[in-house]
Amino acid sequence: MVEVVPLVDEGLGNSAYLVDLGDGRALVVDVSLDLRPVSSAARRRGLRPAFAADTHLHADFLSGARQLSVTDGAQVLASAAGHREFTHTGLRDGDEVDLGGLRLRTLSTPGHTHEHLSFLLLDDDRPVGVFTGGSLLVGAAARTDLVAPHQTEALARAQYASLRRLAELPDDLPVWPTHGAGSFCSAPPGAERTTTIGREKAANPLLRAPDEDSFVAALLASLGSFPPYFLELGELNRRGPGVLDGPPRLPGLPTERVRRMLTDGAQLVDVRTVAQFAAGHVPGSLSIPLRPAFASWLGWLAAPDRPLVIVRDQDQDPAEIAWQAAKIGYGLAGELTGGIDAWGSAGHPITTTRLVQAHQVEGPVLDIRQTTEYAAGHLPGALHLELGELLHRVDEVPAAPLVVMCGHGERAMGAASLLEQAGHRDLAVLDGGPEDWAAISGRALETGA
Repeated sequence: MVEVVPLVDEGLGNSAYLVDLGDGRALVVDVSLDLRPVSSAARRRGLRPAFAADTHLHADFLSGARQLSVTDGAQVLASAAGHREFTHTGLRDGDEVDLGGLRLRTLSTPGHTHEHLSFLLLDDDRPVGVFTGGSLLVGAAARTDLVAPHQTEALARAQYASLRRLAELPDDLPVWPTHGAGSFCSAPPGAERTTTIGREKAANPLLRAPDEDSFVAALLASLGSFPPYFLELGELNRRGPGVLDGPPRLPGLPTERVRRMLTDGAQLVDVRTVAQFAAGHVPGSLSIPLRPAFASWLGWLAAPDRPLVIVRDQDQDPAEIAWQAAKIGYGLAGELTGGIDAWGSAGHPITTTRLVQAHQVEGPVLDIRQTTEYAAGHLPGALHLELGELLHRVDEVPAAPLVVMCGHGERAMGAASLLEQAGHRDLAVLDGGPEDWAAISGRALETGA
């Protein structure tokens, strides 16, 4: 039996895959530059990555395929139509690669991107499973608007044909997608990461669309917002991510040097918890609490052309911060040595942000969740502006006392920090979400956009 190990990145909502080839070698599929999970999984099984396959030019993370080719001698397998500028084996529809007993057959499945491939894994002539990348997903299909606005509909029509092609595979065939729940590349309804062809034919609303026009309308209607760095990483992956000569670092920076850097345009990114940021932070710093989704929000809110300096709690892992930034192509200038305590001890100003509980909410409320979240249930009369849009639309937010809220508090504190940078005062952040308010107040949430 072929062992296929999913390696889930909860923050990006993606899965990479490690395939045991049975002879001490492994195939890895759609692995990010943060190779720690795949390296750990391979080491535990005594495997060496011999092949690194990419289904498409990823927009949400830097591929780790080139890194594996340099450090492990892995053969990079990718679409010839992607025109990658580094050593790889360019594949076209129907090509097969001998993995040593197992074989990989390419299926052209454009839609998410022009050059998208799916990989059918074969044991002799028996299909074992199919890596569908950003084509057929669990209950969905990946978005088609990351290439160019004028190509979105044409790519959606290509996605329709690609899903129909995949649906012709055997019903019991395992489907191993890359994008899943939590990915801004897709909008799957549940938490399942893998599926089968038959399950998708029975339950995937896009596969059940009666015709191409209905499919396109449904797919385009599901497209939400996405981080701006998605528009840059595809090209970086085509040219080839820079090869790391070691783990990314987070060097310490003395207080006075950080102060000078801020004067010259650097940005402080505070990764401590919501409660810690509320209790005291450097004025003008950006709150992005360290959690699985840190990389996505760093890429959404922090400008890539400004030096980024981290403020962390001593219990937070600097390696995790540096790796999350690196996998989306962000380099960090370093961290404030001694953290917020050192800043205060040097006599520099510290400010606070009020944190309120559900029973303390009063006055205007700004809900900064995604549109689908807001529509599913929000406080009556709450204003709505997605966090990702806030950076460019702060002047639309009333300069009045506001309670900022999201689902738990992390994104809301990020929004409050952006508003504080823009000069807003008398802000509070809800420590919780709409369900907490409904439970305390006994009132129903409103629905609809």
